[in-house]
Amino acid sequence: MGVTVDRRVTPAAALAVAVIATSTSAILVRWSAAPSSVAAFYRVLFTTALVAPLAVTRHRAAFARLSRRDLAGAIVAGLALAVHFAAWFESLAHTTVAASVTLVQSQPIFVALGATLLLDERLTRGTVVGIAVAIGGTAAMSLGGASRAALADATLYGNALALLGAVTVAGYVLAGRSIRQRVPLFPYVTVVYGACVVALFFLVSVQGHAYVGYPAREWLLFLGLAVGPGIFGHTVSTWALEHLESVVVSVAWLGEPVGATLLALVLLAEVPDAVTVAGGAVVILGVAVTTLERERRGPTDD
Repeated sequence: MGVTVDRRVTPAAALAVAVIATSTSAILVRWSAAPSSVAAFYRVLFTTALVAPLAVTRHRAAFARLSRRDLAGAIVAGLALAVHFAAWFESLAHTTVAASVTLVQSQPIFVALGATLLLDERLTRGTVVGIAVAIGGTAAMSLGGASRAALADATLYGNALALLGAVTVAGYVLAGRSIRQRVPLFPYVTVVYGACVVALFFLVSVQGHAYVGYPAREWLLFLGLAVGPGIFGHTVSTWALEHLESVVVSVAWLGEPVGATLLALVLLAEVPDAVTVAGGAVVILGVAVTTLERERRGPTDD
């Protein structure tokens, strides 16, 4: 099983699918009773098991052509992704879904800075406005939250973990934008996910959690995390990074809090107030401004 994106599918449409898929992640993590690091480990392990066979059978030569620099970069990206998952999943146990997802999605700030300094991606005034509007919307969603009682349960520790998740996923995005210009999708994500799996395996060991003995419901949740957020979320987003600038992809991910908050309303009874709803509308506006600005400028390297 693997993801093969039809050539008729535009990068923007693929990215929209990825954002919808990743919106389910926070809910699936909340439903799981397993330790957060275990859920993260099996999410990435199962995702790797789904993409690796296709990478090996169809792109074997690409592995041999991997330069040491690209291989090292992919491994570092995988380690960054492991820290992101570990920090963010754990944050969901200490703060609200709205606050956690919003803080982790402050990553466009770090992506924009890194893209300017490391990738020579030019930030136009329209792009900066789009980022500011989208992040302002996510801040409003966080301030609105689900209720005053829910916000009172949010801790500094949980929020700090979510922010760490933002910084590390920014590094993951920047590495993907750079390396994906030279390396095919499936060999790249196989190396990234493989490094991530190894790091999470050691984290689970250090924390002393069991690897087995979980009920069938947990294994279904682990598989759901792999297929939804893993395959249709991160893997499709990584495909889009070959065609879209890193800032565009990272800002599009700001749509995740909107989807996650809507799912939290339906499935977790976390009722958004008027501020949260308004913030979600502002997020969508900011994503649209950023995407349209990129379309106005035209593709840079498609």
